[in-house]
Amino acid sequence: MDKITLAHGGGGEEMNALIGEIFSIFDDDILKQANDAAILEDIAFSTDSFVLNPIFLKDTNIGKLAVCGSVNDVLMVGAKPLYLSLALILEEGFEIDKLKTILNSIKDECIKADVKLVCGDTKVVPKNKGDGIYINTSCVGKMIKKISTKDIKENLSILVSRDIGAHGCAVLVERNNLEANIQSDCKNLKDEVLALLNANIKIKAMRDATRGGLSAVLNEWAILSQKEILIYEEKIPICDEVLGVCELFGYEPYELANEGTFILCVEKEDEMKALEILQKFNKNASIIGKINSNNNAKVILENAYGAKRFLEAPKGELLPRIC
Repeated sequence: MDKITLAHGGGGEEMNALIGEIFSIFDDDILKQANDAAILEDIAFSTDSFVLNPIFLKDTNIGKLAVCGSVNDVLMVGAKPLYLSLALILEEGFEIDKLKTILNSIKDECIKADVKLVCGDTKVVPKNKGDGIYINTSCVGKMIKKISTKDIKENLSILVSRDIGAHGCAVLVERNNLEANIQSDCKNLKDEVLALLNANIKIKAMRDATRGGLSAVLNEWAILSQKEILIYEEKIPICDEVLGVCELFGYEPYELANEGTFILCVEKEDEMKALEILQKFNKNASIIGKINSNNNAKVILENAYGAKRFLEAPKGELLPRIC
């Protein structure tokens, strides 16, 4: 690997290879856990940068995305988000009205997530050097129950919190000026996650399926656990509009980004209770598979007729600049 390509930011094999190379430089045990947020004794800490293009989607913009992205990362390790930092990189000539719209979205989402914005930074770069606006946010939360990918094991059930692929399709629709009734799933997941935790569901892993989508999360879990993951294709919830856009552009819905959808592993005995809670927030929540005892670190997709194929990790450029 001599140079960075767009594929290194896509959430697939190339990005994981780059992250692995970075981890090898720092050789840190916390980084090696590969969680969405660092678990530091009684707190969780996460940081993320946002380069969404276009910066405005239907009912969503880069500001809302920045808050929800960092808040959700902290939630995925079992912590309640409390504090947020905000750094803006603005391009010379960026319209003040657009900035105010974005900042008001950030304010609204902080209120919804019950987090306080406590520090920030602003930089300005010359015209044509910054693509309008980039945002970095960091979030600190208090641990409720430590949930880490290192606890993935055999005989766990896998659930998804709602239908997949909406955010990636919303970006595609906006970029190509299509008439389609698709909105990003972008939202903070505080209510769903806290409901699961308060119900004492035995959660062993959670991950929001952002870049690389469902496929990226499942393949990462298979590698981390060195277990086979079996997924039932007919159980994966996908809306008709997303399927239509995928057919038009040739994308797999399993690889498209989500910004308000998460995957979780729970003990088999808790799967129905977890599903009941999730369906209170979205009727499309579903039990989609399980972790087998086979030590082959692969994701198997089984269709309604019993035929099986590998669900491989995303490769190549995919859809850049989606968050």
